[in-house]
Amino acid sequence: MIDPTCKACQGSWPPKTHLIADLDLSKVYLHEDQFFPGWTVVVFKRHATELFHLAPTERILLMEHVSRIASILAKVYEAKKINYELLGNQLPHIHWHVIPRLVTDPAPLDPVWRVQHEPLPLSESEMQKSVERLQQALQHTR
Repeated sequence: MIDPTCKACQGSWPPKTHLIADLDLSKVYLHEDQFFPGWTVVVFKRHATELFHLAPTERILLMEHVSRIASILAKVYEAKKINYELLGNQLPHIHWHVIPRLVTDPAPLDPVWRVQHEPLPLSESEMQKSVERLQQALQHTR
């Protein structure tokens, strides 16, 4: 099912140039704002707004995707901790923000949403390098 008003369903969010992987039930993107290095988004492919809208097998597989991505981010970015956010207030479509928190984190005790900062987009070449690095790591894990 596609919701014609949903940016994720329309394919206008996140930017396609940031695609890391196309998995069974989700697509994985590097977030535009890299103030927190490695900030990644796992977007459920079909339109749903709540976990309880998913079949049990979909929930299990989606959580496997999120966990696999978190494991890769932890290794690639040498994360001290991984934050997981499933909100949907601004974009009512199931998508997980998976955010590595590093030793150099400017506010390690705060959620990223509370950390005042200017968004930090990467250059096109830096974004491509980061995406490729994560794609390589993904190929070497199961």
